[in-house]
Amino acid sequence: MIFPETLTEDNFADGLNFLTSQDPDLAEIFTRFGTPPFWVREPGFSTLIQIILEQQVSLASAKAVYTRLQAAISPITPELFLQLDDVEIKQIGFSRQKTLYARTLAQSIIAGQLDLSSLSTMDDEEVRTVLKKLKGIGNWTVDIYLMMALRRPDSLPKGDLGLILAIQRVKKLEHRPSATEIELIAEIWRPWRAVATHLLWHYYLSERQSPLI
Repeated sequence: MIFPETLTEDNFADGLNFLTSQDPDLAEIFTRFGTPPFWVREPGFSTLIQIILEQQVSLASAKAVYTRLQAAISPITPELFLQLDDVEIKQIGFSRQKTLYARTLAQSIIAGQLDLSSLSTMDDEEVRTVLKKLKGIGNWTVDIYLMMALRRPDSLPKGDLGLILAIQRVKKLEHRPSATEIELIAEIWRPWRAVATHLLWHYYLSERQSPLI
């Protein structure tokens, strides 16, 4: 079988069929909660900014800041972002650290050091190498961008708290699984680990009755 390079709504269903046949725990989630939303975002600067805002905070908090940013500049481009001064960006809700990360990203794009459009032609590890050169972008940010913006079917955000907690509950573990343990658990989900992540997020959010993603 030839596996797709890009996740679409059509092959998303193929991924779910594969996962539910491979893993009884995921099959049970699917039976209880149904098909998860097809969570995707447009690739580009604004999506990377949104993911940076989501680092180590609640989705609700990050969404509020991103909404204020959308109200302040439209569209969200590197050029317009850099026109915001320290007072304006603080009022929007950026921390000092995330202001630095976002400005570094914007400056790198404007200087031609980073071409986000070229990432679609790279494999996952090449994307990781390129993005992690930037201050403030680590594995979690790359994994979320790979999965939601570049729509890579086998991306697995091992450091995502929602995913970690969902796996702990579904697999009935006494402790939060480490990245290494998640890799081992997720081996049978290949090459659809991103679809498994959507399903586990769906379970986690449904249990918490939260609509945010």
